[in-house]
Amino acid sequence: MVHPELVRKLEALRYALGAKPVNITSGYRCASHNKACGGVENSYHLFGMAADIFAGKVSTRELVKVAESVGFDGIGIYSAQGFVHVDVRGYQARWEG
Repeated sequence: MVHPELVRKLEALRYALGAKPVNITSGYRCASHNKACGGVENSYHLFGMAADIFAGKVSTRELVKVAESVGFDGIGIYSAQGFVHVDVRGYQARWEG
């Protein structure tokens, strides 16, 4: 259920961080779980095309820079919650949550 391009880019991001672990707090979601956790109706998580991530002591701002450098399309910054949303939607989108 996970899009191969998402996996490739997550692995590229991990290596760009010096092979540090990248923790995925949310990946593929079924519709009922997506609704329960407050996800939007057409969330890319529903299609296995998105992940919410953090990487140890790497700041969300630094993680965003690395995510951009490896080519993620959608990037949402959730600094207060301590994670970054990344996705492979096919066009560029940026936001702060």
